[in-house]
Amino acid sequence: MRLEGKVALISGGARGMGATEARMFAREGAKVVIGDVLEEEGRQTEAAINESGGECVFVPLDVTDESAWDAAVSTAVSRFGKLDILVNNAGIARINNVEGTSADEWDLVMDINAKGVFLGTKAAIPAMRDTGGGSIVNISSIAGLVGGRTSAYTASKGAVRLLTKSTAIQYARDGIRCNSVHPGVIESPMTLPIMLDTEAGREESAARHPMGRIGQPEDIAYGVMFLASEEASFMTGSELVIDGGLTAQ
Repeated sequence: MRLEGKVALISGGARGMGATEARMFAREGAKVVIGDVLEEEGRQTEAAINESGGECVFVPLDVTDESAWDAAVSTAVSRFGKLDILVNNAGIARINNVEGTSADEWDLVMDINAKGVFLGTKAAIPAMRDTGGGSIVNISSIAGLVGGRTSAYTASKGAVRLLTKSTAIQYARDGIRCNSVHPGVIESPMTLPIMLDTEAGREESAARHPMGRIGQPEDIAYGVMFLASEEASFMTGSELVIDGGLTAQ
């Protein structure tokens, strides 16, 4: 198993990509803590993983709350003895341009998508250092690589990209790796109401990709698992783009 003996904390793990990552990690031998504000769905994911033979604990986690992050990391360490992997997966999307974005909306997106990654990273580093290192995987977006029409979202994901690189160089000598994943259009609860809510919207999104399809949560989870595993032991500060060729055009 690729993650045998590892302990992982995944934010936004109740559903969508985060839940897919949690299930995949558990199948590959990791003990998993999933954190989310969606408690009912989080408990369901926790139960499903445990019923299938994995080991999973759900914790309530508002990623903008530093004390909630401290509690989540403490749960991982007290329950499973350590923390090897952090996946900063939680995020939201807003599609307004500059003039259409209110200050409150800007703050909300930046708080969840950027500040949440900072707080999670800050909370995880001491626990990882205590056991000789670990792997942090930050979910950015192709919007963090190229300009888009989604002002706050693009800014927040660009911030995640560069925070990843800064973290990587600061903590490499502590054995802590930090890499970012940049998904394209993925079928998930976040994208469904924005661009995949109609058949025409799905066809248009698929047609934009050279591979002619929309990505699935599993496409991202396999990339995240690779970066989390020892297979990526010489990768830090890197960007893994999983977008069906969208940004290659």
